[in-house]
Amino acid sequence: MDVVQFDGKTLKGISTRTTNQDEMNPDTARIGKLWRNFDEAVEVDYRHGERVYGVYYDYESDANGKFSVMAAFDGAPEHASTPLQKITLPAGKYLRFDAAVEADSDAARKQAVIDCWGEIWRYFSNQPEYQRAYDIDFEFYKNQTKIEIYISIL
Repeated sequence: MDVVQFDGKTLKGISTRTTNQDEMNPDTARIGKLWRNFDEAVEVDYRHGERVYGVYYDYESDANGKFSVMAAFDGAPEHASTPLQKITLPAGKYLRFDAAVEADSDAARKQAVIDCWGEIWRYFSNQPEYQRAYDIDFEFYKNQTKIEIYISIL
């Protein structure tokens, strides 16, 4: 975990609204469906530097309230077969956590993100040095084996 200054970035994607409680139940979970829809609708041009982000925003309160999630990318909107929303990741101070991807597979990436969020929850539940802002947090899928999660802090 490192404190970093992020310069800001505008992304395009598709979103849903959910809660952590809803995500614990396969019948009400929305994030997995969101990513499947994104993968079907958006052609990310990785070879020319486009990258994927998972953005968490519009928090109702804290970890117990509703929030929005956007599966997004930094590429050209013509690479999508569906209308896209825009969101701007604001410049500011974030805690960056690195997700350890064990193998180059979708299952390994998913597990690495889950494990990293577990690390984040543990950090913020134990009288942390930094306080979570619940503004905008995001996952940055840097490449097939490197994922970074940025948490906005006060």
